[in-house]
Amino acid sequence: MASNGVDGETSADRNVEIWKIKKLIKSLEAARGNGTSMISLIIPPKDQIPRVSKMLADEFGTASNIKSRVNRLSVLGAITSVQQRLKLYNKVPPNGLVIYCGTIVTDEGKEKKVNIDFEPFRPINTSLYLCDNKFHTEALTALLADDNKFGFIVMDGNGALFGTLSGNSREVLHKFNVDLPKKHGRGGQSALRFARLRMEKRHNYVRKVAEVTVQMFISNDKVNVSGLVLAGSADFKTELSQSDMFDLRLQQKIIKIVDVSYGGENGFNQAIELAGRYFDEISQDTGRFCFGVDDTLRALEMGAVDILIVWENLDITRYLLKNHQTDVEIILHLTPEQEKDKTHFLDKDTGVELELQESMPLLEWFANNYKNFGSTLEIVTDKSQEGAQFVKGFGGIGGILRYQVDFQMFDPALDGFDEFNLDDY
Repeated sequence: MASNGVDGETSADRNVEIWKIKKLIKSLEAARGNGTSMISLIIPPKDQIPRVSKMLADEFGTASNIKSRVNRLSVLGAITSVQQRLKLYNKVPPNGLVIYCGTIVTDEGKEKKVNIDFEPFRPINTSLYLCDNKFHTEALTALLADDNKFGFIVMDGNGALFGTLSGNSREVLHKFNVDLPKKHGRGGQSALRFARLRMEKRHNYVRKVAEVTVQMFISNDKVNVSGLVLAGSADFKTELSQSDMFDLRLQQKIIKIVDVSYGGENGFNQAIELAGRYFDEISQDTGRFCFGVDDTLRALEMGAVDILIVWENLDITRYLLKNHQTDVEIILHLTPEQEKDKTHFLDKDTGVELELQESMPLLEWFANNYKNFGSTLEIVTDKSQEGAQFVKGFGGIGGILRYQVDFQMFDPALDGFDEFNLDDY
């Protein structure tokens, strides 16, 4: 879902943070150690560093009694590492603090020390200290589950519907009907009195929607969705978004306001479709979109990409190679299938083997560099119908452009990018 509107850029940056957490969870879950020397520490926002430091000192004392010398030294080393990390913080950051420390065994059987500390992208209300043969990521996973849910409010002259969208799962939470007077009153009524009555009923309707919105989308005094979409066929949605009766916490979560032709569940479905801007651009054939590695990278280099859209599981690696004879650097973007063909790593003209300078997943490179191109980055899943269509039909990489670009004018042989075939993907 493209996050336009009040919180557009912040929301896009947040999606990048979510992707980084997902990537971290994947690597942490796969890690295993010898004995119980892998520490998972989560400190909630309002906790105190001195309390945690004292707890670690107590744990150090207890661990000193472990009989196995190897395990004792590993656990004491891990606790010391956590204590050192903790000294970097005067107080617990606003969203809490997550620390993972320990010695893991790599696939090659070698031991490797892991020291990770970070402030999560949203408050983590979990207190955790575990010393185990694995890292515990359940609280991070729960944090992501909460963040993947979007709230929808659909309101028109006949009533309002409240729903949520999480991946491809949509749920209607509540709906109610309303009987509002039409614009023209019956004969015999004072026009002024009728207008006043009508405005009063509209006001009460907006108030009720604002109250129910709090009941639906705020739990334990916190907003329980990562964004809100307001939809409707009249100007009720705009009136609601600007109303003093609308809770400020929810107002700040509005990511899009859309016009729909229907109310109720039909309007809900239509609002979900309209929230995906990329497909709007393609269906209107505006020419302001691109897809595939080659065209997307060219458009990025030109500064033409407004929103870069990438599938969260994009399996393409970016290689930076160098011909040591000519001192020329070459960039390749290869799928796992293409990586098997070792001729990619030879200079096409001289046959010289190219030296590897750097390699990383292309999505990771995007996450680190998208701001340098003046773009925002949207990382999408394939769990929704639109997301699955994007992955299958467009290779999981594309962009919405600021202006039209004629990609046919580029000769792939002339630039540094390896040609990318969607059929290979």
